[in-house]
Amino acid sequence: MSLSQISHIESTKETFLKQLVFIEENFNELNNMYLYSTPIQERVKNFLSLYISELESYIKDGGWNGPLSKVFIGTKVTVQFKDESETETEDYIISLPDQSDPDANRISFLSPVGRQLLLKNVGDEISLVVPNGTVSLSIKRISFSGN
Repeated sequence: MSLSQISHIESTKETFLKQLVFIEENFNELNNMYLYSTPIQERVKNFLSLYISELESYIKDGGWNGPLSKVFIGTKVTVQFKDESETETEDYIISLPDQSDPDANRISFLSPVGRQLLLKNVGDEISLVVPNGTVSLSIKRISFSGN
């Protein structure tokens, strides 16, 4: 393993560990933001607790040593919309609320699209609920965004 690969692995692990600390320290505020921004029929019971549990398992199991297969905060998700050409994809970076920039495809994990992509896996085919109805897509690739 090269020095740059080791550095990348350590950076990814450190970023995810800092993320866990941030979420745990700001749990109530983030949970309130989730409840406020999510329609009742779309809410997932224990949303943040489930996320924390998944990320802790990922870190404990050493998932950061290989390719990412699950959408976490800080990942870039490449999706392909079902009505698009097979070569056309779109990237979204899943971020914390204060780091979102929709014009740059940086979306909060608490946004309607962000929360529906969170914890999905490469290869998943999903129907996103959007203001105009639903959009079918598949998750083609997940990578660490480096931020």
